[in-house]
Amino acid sequence: MNEPVLNIQAGYSSLQGRREDNQDFVSFTQPNSLDVGLHGIVAIVADGMGGMKGGRVAAETSVLMFIEGFYSSPETLGVEKTAAKCLEAANRWVHSVGQRDPELAGMATTFSALILRHRQAHLIHVGDSRIYRLRQGALEKLTEDHTLKHPDMDHVLYRAVGIENTLCAECIALPLEAHDRFLLCSDGLHAVLREHEIRQVLSERMSPETSAQTLSAMAYAKGSQDNITALVIDVISLPPPKRNLLQDFIGSLPLLDLPQLGQCVDAFMLEQIISSGRYSSLFSARDTLNQNEVVLKFPHPKVATEREYYQAFVREAWIGTRIHSPWVVEVTEPPPGRQSRLYTVMPYYAGKTMEQFIAHSRPVSLSEGIAIALPLCKAIHALHRLRIIHRDIKPDNILLLEDGGLKLLDLGVARLPAWDEDDDAPIPGTASYMAPEQFKDERGTVVTDLFATGVTLFRLFSHGAYPYGEIEPFSTPRFHHRAKSLSHYRPDLPSWLDAVLARALAVEPKERYADIMELAYELENGLAKGGQIIKPQKRSWYGRNSLLFWKLFSLSMFGMLMVCVGKWVLSCK
Repeated sequence: MNEPVLNIQAGYSSLQGRREDNQDFVSFTQPNSLDVGLHGIVAIVADGMGGMKGGRVAAETSVLMFIEGFYSSPETLGVEKTAAKCLEAANRWVHSVGQRDPELAGMATTFSALILRHRQAHLIHVGDSRIYRLRQGALEKLTEDHTLKHPDMDHVLYRAVGIENTLCAECIALPLEAHDRFLLCSDGLHAVLREHEIRQVLSERMSPETSAQTLSAMAYAKGSQDNITALVIDVISLPPPKRNLLQDFIGSLPLLDLPQLGQCVDAFMLEQIISSGRYSSLFSARDTLNQNEVVLKFPHPKVATEREYYQAFVREAWIGTRIHSPWVVEVTEPPPGRQSRLYTVMPYYAGKTMEQFIAHSRPVSLSEGIAIALPLCKAIHALHRLRIIHRDIKPDNILLLEDGGLKLLDLGVARLPAWDEDDDAPIPGTASYMAPEQFKDERGTVVTDLFATGVTLFRLFSHGAYPYGEIEPFSTPRFHHRAKSLSHYRPDLPSWLDAVLARALAVEPKERYADIMELAYELENGLAKGGQIIKPQKRSWYGRNSLLFWKLFSLSMFGMLMVCVGKWVLSCK
């Protein structure tokens, strides 16, 4: 039997009424089944204002800009943040054009959107259009009118798209239930119909289009002087609850025993084992369909019994197919029907990890180190702009390519705040790179990634040293002191680099850079303006080796003491 899905039916009516034109705009967008799971179904009613031409332009443009922006945004951002971002962009456009174009002067519009995704309803609302919900016979108004509360001025909007350059929209998320019925309508309808009249029509459960037409006709008959728009939506069925939406994309593939060298898996010829870890093995392979050299990552069968590792494998594959950056490892999706078991496909990259580079190469120069640091910051920024937190940035997860490029690896423990995460799950990461707040239950933010980047760059420039010392796994360190000075290990590097890394490694999150690109700017700017390597003043013997100094000093004092004792003994004879 097929699993139930989010099944919606909708119908609308929009009347010009007694106005010279219709400045309302209504939209209902239902993509294919895959996109429904990623972005959702979008229903919008907008009521334009600002003269015969301006109101319609404001309403229609706002709706179309929102829909285009919403469906082109990455699903990792989450519904509410994506919707707010898209509506803000539409608001800036409407306000700007209304200020410049005399024919569209003062144009603005209400905006009431209902986004249905998985088992939730998301409302994005500004103005005095309304969204109602009928559930088990009870009608509830879900939005508030943004109008002045004085009886003689309750028609005056103080918040709408285009009124000001900035917009504060109302965003609400509510759980869905099967058989919920929603009504989106302009004030030409709700201003003349009482709520018990609306409830009575919706409760009759006629088709959505018939219900919308009936409500519009009733509003017109009762003397509405405005445009009248009604959009009725019925929730027929819901998908089952899912704790981890990421698993749905490839989680249905079987997890089989590891293949053998020389075996051909889905037309990939396995040629060499690159690495074999506790939870996965990497094989270099040749795609016999196009002769490309690739890497296949197979999970060990045991990960199926260890939930967090199985989900990490699936998460890495899912994120890897959605990140498009020259500095982040890619995951290639085989054509539909080709993949018969659980594995991921990546291009083959020739190079060595930063950890291997640190261990087997000479200390980097300032320009060499920054040439590595800048693309690393860009790789992390590519994740952060999609609200993905890496959570395990370290030299082992950075591949330095033979051609001079860089790839950020291992997205298995990445955090996607738009998706559910168990609050009681262990916080992933490598202890020596984790920010102090992560030892106090912070699950990962932009600035914890920034801290890990600071540790990574400190190790790169110091040739392997840790700014707070190496931290043992499962221990809880105390960060009562500042990070060690880079100049202690590399006095040949400029002091501004030491200051930049010290800020990235600050114990308090608020004292660090605001984001990873601010760190990149400081590195790039420092290299451009203060990058000349100023040789430090020659340090004293004590400064170079204080232990040897004190040993020789003590020995000399002991010798002088023996001389004095000898003279005293001779003088006493």
